[in-house]
Amino acid sequence: MNCELYGKTDIKSMTGHELEEFIVKTGNPKFRAGQLYGWLHKKCAAGFSEMTNIPAALRSKLGEETTLPAFKVLAHLKSGKGDTEKFLFGLGDGNAIESVLMRYKHGNSVCISSQVGCRMGCKFCASTLGGLVRNLNASEMLEQVYSIQRICGERVSNVVVMGSGEPMDNFDNFVRFYELITDKDGQNLSGRNVTVSTCGLVPEIKKLADLKLSLTLAVSLHAASDEERRKIMPVAKKYGIAEILDACRYYFDMTGRRVSFEYSLISGENDSPEDAEKLAALLKGMGAHVNLIPVNPVKERDYKRSNVTNILNFQEILEKNRINATIRREMGADIDAACGQLRRSYELSRGGKEKEEQ
Repeated sequence: MNCELYGKTDIKSMTGHELEEFIVKTGNPKFRAGQLYGWLHKKCAAGFSEMTNIPAALRSKLGEETTLPAFKVLAHLKSGKGDTEKFLFGLGDGNAIESVLMRYKHGNSVCISSQVGCRMGCKFCASTLGGLVRNLNASEMLEQVYSIQRICGERVSNVVVMGSGEPMDNFDNFVRFYELITDKDGQNLSGRNVTVSTCGLVPEIKKLADLKLSLTLAVSLHAASDEERRKIMPVAKKYGIAEILDACRYYFDMTGRRVSFEYSLISGENDSPEDAEKLAALLKGMGAHVNLIPVNPVKERDYKRSNVTNILNFQEILEKNRINATIRREMGADIDAACGQLRRSYELSRGGKEKEEQ
């Protein structure tokens, strides 16, 4: 578990018990740890200067020996409908990540990144262009939620770990994030209101199942056969669909939580009636939910989204086969709200294109 950030101690990634041990080592009483934890995770303080009931000497020591993942807002875009806001946050090491706030009738949801970049290589996703730079600490995942709450003055009730990066490729930091965001002494978010998306890393799905957390698991399937999946998702060369579905059944057996499947509809690639029938056959008897996603065009790729008729037909075929399917509501298309698009634009503006071509 990484509790270091930018060469200093990362106290925001610590559990309450770890923070208590740390504070005692500084020569301060245990109760200071509880105060500090409350400032970090309940009040979402941006800096030590806000922590008014912490002695000045301790605040000074914390400022010297520890660090908080304070973000710089590089871009803040708002959709014309006002239901979506996208943030590009600058990190202390010069990297950038993006997060999205989505307003629904049932509450505010934030989609956060788990890595700077991604190494999974999915052909339809902008997040993977440029590859993986590094994992995010749990604190940096939390800070996306906390920063958005501070900026917008609104509480977040749902978190989706579905932005840039593969969360299961950053397993320990994700699990720590989950523990902290659901902690009763912090944001106290319901575990059921946390969704994590994976492209299908089988060992990690089983590892997550063994933890028996109450979160929602979403698996990015995006094809109904291994042959088609390998064309658009390199991870499919390592883990076949049958193996992934076995891991999903194991997840359900261990947690009792239904698995959702993400399916990006790409015109002429995976959106035919035959594809829908194959998918229905694969998921039969699993009690699964399928989230159909009209793919977001990425200029570096030539994939196009399915037309409305094909999307509706695909949904109808699944439902005729008793597979629950919904079409993801389009939000924030006017502000590049799809995974990786805003960060990609920022990196190119900094000269990333020239580096890529060298």
